Amino acid sequence: MELDYPIKKIIDDKGFFIDSTYEKQINEKLVKEFYFNMMRIRTFDRKAINLQRQGRLGTYAPFEGQEASQVGSALALGSNDWIFPTYRDHGATLTYGADMVRAFLYWNGRVEGCVPPEGKKIFPPAVPIATQLPHAAGAAWAEKRKGTQNAAIAYFGDGATSEGDFHEGLNFASVFKVPVVFFNQNNGYAISLPIEKQMNSATIAQKSVAYDMPGIRIDGNDCFVVYFETKKAFDYARSGNGPTLIEAVTWRTGAHTTADDPSKYRSNEQGMNIVDPLSRLEMFMKNYGYWDEQWINEVNKKITNEIESAVDEMERFPAPNVDDIFDHVYAEMPAHLAEQKKTYLTHLRGTAK
Repeated sequence: MELDYPIKKIIDDKGFFIDSTYEKQINEKLVKEFYFNMMRIRTFDRKAINLQRQGRLGTYAPFEGQEASQVGSALALGSNDWIFPTYRDHGATLTYGADMVRAFLYWNGRVEGCVPPEGKKIFPPAVPIATQLPHAAGAAWAEKRKGTQNAAIAYFGDGATSEGDFHEGLNFASVFKVPVVFFNQNNGYAISLPIEKQMNSATIAQKSVAYDMPGIRIDGNDCFVVYFETKKAFDYARSGNGPTLIEAVTWRTGAHTTADDPSKYRSNEQGMNIVDPLSRLEMFMKNYGYWDEQWINEVNKKITNEIESAVDEMERFPAPNVDDIFDHVYAEMPAHLAEQKKTYLTHLRGTAK
């Protein structure tokens, strides 16, 4: 079955074209947009890890190695489309227009971190595995019933394909031919469990057959193939043809979260042969005359200033209101929750002495 779903790519590991299909559509503006966004989210990711280690941020889920998948797919979205991320897709949401200060606030456990900018249809990150897939199918169905050209994208990892919500989301989307793209980032591990131990399928793309939808497999470290194949899937969806399942084969270079130790379940040598997506783009830029040292330096300075400013603003944010934990769960607070609130506030007053 794996032979039926070959991994599509446009550039090879050394940054040279191997598929000229979209060559004429790749210009300086697009290349620089990829580089800026990929460097921006990588710098954000590394800064977030450092902040967590310093005790200035809560437990954090790194995504380094998956920048091409997140940036390439997010740039294919239309301005009125929906995005349904997991807890590891803040690179995609930042690319799509999420506020960086609120992204940091989210990782500090702040409810404000789930609020998207005005006009942006960004769903709160889904921590439960695969629950966002039916939500994405539902939002896409609503757009179809309203007669718009808006679509949705649902991000998920390989482990999500073992959940019932994965199958329910794909089945619903298929039956009603809703405009949604199911975007899988297959980084080889569902937390610590390797993919070969959590599914018997040779690929994730082949799971599309059961729902009679297109299933494609792409090199998730090639930003160009991610962008153009996702864009093609959106065009297919907007034309009334229904959903597509995309499997982007990529690699998570670091830990599952900052509370995880990947050395316990994979060797340090594993993944060493995988070319980093940003390095591949840099080689492409140098191979085809897009590399501009002065522009690169200006970009790095701009990104650093933006991130440092966002951190400063995040740390100046007013202290959270403890009442928020209790007051917005029910329309009318039940007695047992009121008792919990009273007990907890008493505890806080005691520890503050």
